[in-house]
Amino acid sequence: MSDRSRLRPAPTVLVALLLCVPPFYLDAFWLRIGLFSLAAAIGAIGLTLLSGTAGQLSLGHAFFLAVGAYGYTWLAGEPGPGLPTALAAVLAVLLAGAVGGLFSPVAGRVRGIYLGVATLALVFLGHHLLLTADSVTGGFNGRSVPPLTVGGFGFTTGGPELVVLGVPFGAEERLWYLGLALFALTWFTARGLLRSRPGRALAALRDSETAAAVMGVDVARHRAAAFVVSSMYAGLAGVLLALAFRRVVPDYFSLGLSVDYLAMIVLGGLGSVAGTTAGAVFVTALPLLMTRYADQLPLVAAPGATDGAVGPTEAARYLYGAAIVVVLLCAPDGLHGLTRRLRDRVRRRKPGTPTRQPAYPAAPARPKEHTP
Repeated sequence: MSDRSRLRPAPTVLVALLLCVPPFYLDAFWLRIGLFSLAAAIGAIGLTLLSGTAGQLSLGHAFFLAVGAYGYTWLAGEPGPGLPTALAAVLAVLLAGAVGGLFSPVAGRVRGIYLGVATLALVFLGHHLLLTADSVTGGFNGRSVPPLTVGGFGFTTGGPELVVLGVPFGAEERLWYLGLALFALTWFTARGLLRSRPGRALAALRDSETAAAVMGVDVARHRAAAFVVSSMYAGLAGVLLALAFRRVVPDYFSLGLSVDYLAMIVLGGLGSVAGTTAGAVFVTALPLLMTRYADQLPLVAAPGATDGAVGPTEAARYLYGAAIVVVLLCAPDGLHGLTRRLRDRVRRRKPGTPTRQPAYPAAPARPKEHTP
């Protein structure tokens, strides 16, 4: 094994260690932003597997997030079966995958904008069910989310007090490490899937459906499987969002949430796990930061103002909408492609960096002909 391959995991370990530090230095507001960003990154990775890798457009991602969030809340709460919360979380993810499996025959046979319109119906249908199924969802006012408990350890402020290095760990600090664990699981499973044979088959489907079929790829089956896997990632994100919000309401899981997830994967780079994560953090954190610092920003009104100025949430949507336009014009492959090109340019400028040799040797020069 070369020195370079041995040192390759070092940046990943360093980033993981740095992500373990924030609960010791940041307050609950910043940890909450991090939790929402981690949940968004999990859901966005699932969507990029479907849209970026398999080339399937979906506008129904918010529906599967709602299935995960409300599935956990009902399975673990009252009214409901009142199952152990850890089991309820696992079953909620499986429930999102099962619902995706029911829709997968459509996803296996319909592609492009037609699948986008079909999944759009899921969002409207799901929002209607969330408002009308009061016994399960709580209707317009939603439901309180039971805190997660694993082996007697509760991810909530109540229960046994926990102090680490002199820092009291409340709900946000405990959920931070749960979110990190779930995100790490999502990250490594998604990267493993992209590098596996099914991942290469999905990429072949995206590039050319005809060529993939000629190579023996079952088009309908792989598309349906990608839709189910994407639905399960969305369900997991929904469970983490429910735990972070502590209350789920139907209005959050609207069409706007699906559009936000599309913005995440476009900004980050279709098919890139790292780029999608960066896009998720940008789209999630921007409106929250603008809401907190609205009184210090020009042309942005404080929340609740009635003077007709632009609110922080609308201003954030304008900003990342403009960012999408800039990315599509200047870097169609998103932040991931832009970062890769900058890294390659820096490597070429380093002295002593070996240059890539041409694939074929240059033809020998022809001798000059001497005219008498």
